[in-house]
Amino acid sequence: MTARPGNAHQARLLRLLRDGGPHSRAQLGDLVDLSRSKLAVEVDRLLETGLVIADGLAASRGGRRSHNLRLAPGLRFLGVDIGATSIDVAVTNAELEVLGHLNHSMDVREGPVAVFEQVLSMVGKLRSPGLADGLDGAGIGVPGPVRFPEGVLVAPPIMPGWDGFPVREALSQDLGCPVMVDNDANLMAIGEQHAGVARFVDDFLYVKIGTGIGCGVVVGGEVHRGATGSAGDIGHIQVDPEGRACGCGNRGCLEAHFGGSALARDAEDAARGGTSAELAARLETLGRLTAEDVAAAAAAGDPVALDLIRAGGDRVGQVIAGLVSCFNPGMVVIGGGVTGLGHRLLASVRTQVYRRSLPLATRNLPIVLGELGATAGVIGAGRLISDHVFSPA
Repeated sequence: MTARPGNAHQARLLRLLRDGGPHSRAQLGDLVDLSRSKLAVEVDRLLETGLVIADGLAASRGGRRSHNLRLAPGLRFLGVDIGATSIDVAVTNAELEVLGHLNHSMDVREGPVAVFEQVLSMVGKLRSPGLADGLDGAGIGVPGPVRFPEGVLVAPPIMPGWDGFPVREALSQDLGCPVMVDNDANLMAIGEQHAGVARFVDDFLYVKIGTGIGCGVVVGGEVHRGATGSAGDIGHIQVDPEGRACGCGNRGCLEAHFGGSALARDAEDAARGGTSAELAARLETLGRLTAEDVAAAAAAGDPVALDLIRAGGDRVGQVIAGLVSCFNPGMVVIGGGVTGLGHRLLASVRTQVYRRSLPLATRNLPIVLGELGATAGVIGAGRLISDHVFSPA
């Protein structure tokens, strides 16, 4: 069992070393409200636990030079990002640098047993090169609402067979380490907050556009999960009262009109309907279409693909505009697999938000693509579990 910090001061020091890398004792003293003697006591206790090591001489600030301190190089965290159609697994060090990363296509509707068998197989492949002899903790992201204290999924609309499944309990037994579970959009938001475009923003929205659509809501630097874990489930906000049937049982949800699945369906309809020669040629060659095919067709100048992206961006922007007026974030980050549509999608979203929201809310509001791409979720998962491990037991 990995040692845990003995108090809040030690926890604060561990997180400073995680987020900022090696520091001297003097540099740490500049960042925490502790006397020199109290700081020395807490650092010595962390050195005794093995969570922290001395690592080379620090730059001189006058007087005798001290050693830099850093987190133990052998600490390893596992990040798992389970999406609707794929799984990402990564091993990080204590500073959350990704040491190894695997991706595997898989339908989450195959159920928790099959999905976690695949996760464990991927973990085994990452361990085999010697990246992680042992794991100090694992963070897991899933594409549905999570009852966060227990790590249990609650009525996920696109995950039959997962309702009430004890993800945290099951995986902690299989992995032999502490496990924390959260919604995938929340973890992507945490990832961008830790190492991406939202590093210096305390209040922001992270909109994940993948097979479905979700939103991580960050308030005062902390994820807002809501009373039952369903905060940010914007894919099921209605955008058309007479619209398409949605998997959640309602009609006209955003997710029913845009997202990876909806975009692929609309592209195939256009291809079969003869309105797009470009998409028809791709469908004939590939047998099916994806959001990536729509992006490629748009890049080739296909007007139907361009219209699909514009219309989808308009729908997403319509929903985000309402969120901006309500929440007044300092930034909106767009991420997830469908962001391969890039700046065409972003332009439509921006147009709708800036047009529909009050000027006071959008005056200095950046709406940007995420920086971390496919690693946002696994880095966020590592951040989530390291926050837990680097907290007093």
